[in-house]
Amino acid sequence: MTQRNPRHTAQRPGPQRTTWVSNHVGLMASIAVIAAIVVTVALLRVSGVLGGAQVAPAPTQAQELRYLGVYEPGAPDSYSRVEQFAHAVGRQPNLVSYYSGWGEDFQKSFAETAASHGATTIVQVDPTNTSLVKIADGKYDAYLTSFADEVAAFKHPVVISFGHEMNGFWETWGYHHVPPATFVAAWRHIVTFFRHQGASNVTWLWQVNSSSSQTGPVRDWWPGSQYVTWIGVSGYYYVPNDTFSNVFTPVVTSIRQFTQDPLLIAETAVGPQAGQSRGIKDLFAGLRTQNYLGLVWFDQHSNGGLYKGENWRLEGNQVALSAFRNALKG
Repeated sequence: MTQRNPRHTAQRPGPQRTTWVSNHVGLMASIAVIAAIVVTVALLRVSGVLGGAQVAPAPTQAQELRYLGVYEPGAPDSYSRVEQFAHAVGRQPNLVSYYSGWGEDFQKSFAETAASHGATTIVQVDPTNTSLVKIADGKYDAYLTSFADEVAAFKHPVVISFGHEMNGFWETWGYHHVPPATFVAAWRHIVTFFRHQGASNVTWLWQVNSSSSQTGPVRDWWPGSQYVTWIGVSGYYYVPNDTFSNVFTPVVTSIRQFTQDPLLIAETAVGPQAGQSRGIKDLFAGLRTQNYLGLVWFDQHSNGGLYKGENWRLEGNQVALSAFRNALKG
């Protein structure tokens, strides 16, 4: 930002009779005025009075995780594997995730079980092969009415993510498949509709994937802070050189250019090929240093597909489990 100089009185023409002292005093006064302006502008920027992007101050010390979350295969039909995970890691998760196809009802029984264990349910609503244009235009409002009313009647907090990882090409609602503006319109319609139905117990999780050559610019899918509660990021450690800095920092840096909303690593794990002891320690250290909300561990042995058969599951893997338990202790 260009600083404006203090206004000076024009010198009158005439004999140069000003002494060195008066010149020196005038110079010092000018410097003092400029310094005061610089300090004032800086303070105004920090307080948000002046325009421009606000940058959150860097954390001065590591913070405790507020949320430990997990996704377990079998959810929401069963809660038993979540209990196994809790026993294995020595801590009850306070976020539990499940994936819901478009048109499916809210799984109240699963959410009630989670609540009885002190956990909040994350519902990943995926509009696979569904028209986002029709969602935005209100053609699915009957379904949204039913879902919103069920969530509102539940009364406990619920986290809802719609169309996660939309900046990636692999989802039918995402990059190269649906224009970002269409996704944004659908997202805003859903949030507005839930609020109109009185579902005030919803935390809205806008979840993107970590940056790569196969993802689009995240800002294109941003619906605005008035429609979002938390930011979510998906990212995995596949190979030994994967670190918190190169998996998460690039996309978070982009996100922080337009919002300072709280951030959750909403889907993550460290695979065997990445070096699980080192990777898990690095993951937790990064979370604490950056003061993110926490993480949701994808506790599944995947067979083929995007994850290429990676075994992210902790149970039965003593190396990974020991590293995870130690990382939880900080």
